[in-house]
Parts: sequence; structure tokens; C-alpha cells
Amino acid sequence: MNKIDPVSASDEQRDVLPVTLADIRAAHGRISGAIVRTPTVISQTLSKLTGATVYLKFENHQFTAAYKERGALNRLLLLDPVSRAKGVIAASAGNHAQGLAYHGARLGVPVTIVMPNTTPLVKVMQTEGHGATVVLHGEKFEDAYAHARTLEAERGLTFVHPFDEADIIAGQGTVALEMLEDAPGIDTLVVPIGGGGLFSGMGTAARGMKPDIELIGVQAELYPSMYDVIKQATLPCDGDTLAEGIAVKEPGTLTRQFVGALANDIVLVTERALEQAVSLLLQIEKTVVEGAGAAGLAALLEHKAMFVGKTVGLVLCGGNIDTRLLANVLLRDLARSGRLARLRIRLQDRPGALYHVARIFHEQQVNIIEVYHQRVFTSLPAKGLITDIECETRDEAHLQRLMTALAEDGYEASLVELA
Repeated sequence: MNKIDPVSASDEQRDVLPVTLADIRAAHGRISGAIVRTPTVISQTLSKLTGATVYLKFENHQFTAAYKERGALNRLLLLDPVSRAKGVIAASAGNHAQGLAYHGARLGVPVTIVMPNTTPLVKVMQTEGHGATVVLHGEKFEDAYAHARTLEAERGLTFVHPFDEADIIAGQGTVALEMLEDAPGIDTLVVPIGGGGLFSGMGTAARGMKPDIELIGVQAELYPSMYDVIKQATLPCDGDTLAEGIAVKEPGTLTRQFVGALANDIVLVTERALEQAVSLLLQIEKTVVEGAGAAGLAALLEHKAMFVGKTVGLVLCGGNIDTRLLANVLLRDLARSGRLARLRIRLQDRPGALYHVARIFHEQQVNIIEVYHQRVFTSLPAKGLITDIECETRDEAHLQRLMTALAEDGYEASLVELA
């Protein structure tokens, strides 16, 4: 990917933005005590790995495991008594729904969440578990959003947008307020961008506290929506991304003004980098993050030269990842590091063939996990067969020693590669 030229904006552009540092400080005073002041901690290991001094803000430690609570609570607390009594409505299948539902229940504000019919049952149950009424409508988010706006008008409810409102942006900005109070040496913030609410709030707070701070936005390569808007690019925006929390096809009308005025740069990260970042955070920091929450670290891994020597703040913005997906990510990371492998070996269909191959694995002290025999669906002659052996090694060098030993014994073996 080509390097992006930094975004520039005049002081006049920043002055007309509808959220200020004072608004964010007021929001922080409003929500403090009802949200967790999550720790901002230096990571010695990630610092050595990336060449930067890396601070992590653990927003995955919030009650609903995401920063979204901050903006949702600020918005709810600013409602007038009549609006509180009637209730609020939102369209969301993710962290915004849970944050709004949880704090709505705490405050006695009725919450309705519209989700697409395709929303996984676990997300529906989690949102209902926080006290919200869930309405399922349509096949896509756009359908759910349109229906929510219809119900808003029909029932006299207040719509709470997940990112494109000033009060939401002010609430999200409290993340940066805490980070820079706890780690004032941070000179660069790397912030995930989906709709842009988190970046807008954090960028406003950070620029107000440290005018020379560097602000870098991160998007998944499959969903470069804000990148396209700010950089006037035309990259496609679609696909199955691990970072579903920032998989937004159309960024906010308001938030794009903030990003255009505040961002020094926006970078894109691949799915492979996102997977590696999720795995590293679990292994090194012993913390579970979703794909969007790992996007900042993915940027440091994939664009290392941009950050070497800097003091970088990363926000682990959410930890809501499906356990099966997390297990798959961890196994794929083991495979990419050479500690888990699948070898495809050509054998002759005769007694003892598998035994002799297994003997080589034993001699090389490689643990065999599973064996798959394929006799029928193969292009080999009738007396030939393909065997896939899934195995566990110590590292890449250990795996290569096994491959060498197989070749020296006359076996045709190849690695089954990951995407």
C-alpha cells in the first residue's frame, strides 16, 4: 500500500467544529462514576516489538467491554425529562446497542434497539439482557436503520446515533482525556475509525490538550470508507473483516468534518495484521480484544516505520469477540508462526506406508495432531494416496527440519498454506 500524504486543515476549520475540549471535560464530569476509568499502561514487550514506546488504554474493561458506553451515557444524561420518559431508539447490532441498553436500564430510560434479522442470536440476547427491547427488521443494517427512524417518528422516541452526534462525540472524547492525563508523554494517538465518532472525540480532546500531538486514524483495508472520503480515493468497501466494529460503508456527515480537520494521516490494515494483533494482545497482555480493538496495534505492526521512536497511545476499544472466532484466529496465528502446520504428503498405498512417515515425525520430535487419508478424490493413480498430517512444532526452524527429513527419506511433502 502506498504511503498516504498527511491531512492538513486550517485553524479556522478546527474552530468551527461543534465539539470542544470544554464539552469533553463537561462530559467526563457527567459520566464519571458510572463508567470505568480504564487503565493506561505501558507495554514493554510491544514496545520492543514495534520500536515505539507503546501505551495501551484498556477500554475492553468497561462493563459492556467497549468504549461506546461513554457516548451513550453522555447522550442519555443530557435528555430532557419528557424525552427520558418516552425513551430512546437506535439501530445497532454491536457495542452501541449494549452500551445504550445498559445505561438506559440504570437510568430508567426505555431503550429500543432495531437489529437486522441476520443478527447473531447471542447479540440479541446480550442486548435484551441489558434491559432493552429488541426489534428485528430487514436483512441489512440499512433496513434496520430506516425502520428505527420510522419508529422514532411513530412513537415519539429520541434517536441516538452510534457516532454522528455531538453529544456522542463528546462522550467518546473522554477516552483521550484520561489517556493524556495518565500518560502525558504520549506524542501520537492511533485510533480506529469506523463511523468516526471515537476519532472525532479523541482527536478534539487530544488536540486541545496537546496541539502538536500526532493523530493517526486506522481502518480495515476491506472498509476504507473514511479513507476514501478524506483522501478522495475510490477503494472498494466490502467483505468479511475481523474488525466488524469498524466495518462502516458510509462514515458520518459530522464525523468526516472532524477527521478532515484533525487527522495527520489515515492508514489501512490487512486482515492478516488484525489477526496477528488480536493474537499478540492475548498472548502478551493477556487481554481479549475484538478485531476493531486491535486495529491500532495492527497499524504499528504493518506500518512500523511510521512509529519507530515515538510514544504511541493505542485504545483497545472493545473486547466483544465470538469465542469460536477467537479460537480460529489463535490457531491461524500458530500456523503462520510455524508452530502448527498441515503437511500434504504423497504415499504409496501399501502396508506400513503411514508407519514409516510417522517414524520420521517421531525422530524429529514433532507431535502429530490429526491424520487425513485421501484415496478417492485425488489425481494420483489408483495405488497412490494423499495424506494430510496436522502437526505441532516448536517453531519455524523445527518445522523446516521436519520437511528436510521427509525429503531426504524420499517423500514428496508440501505445506498447506493459509490465506
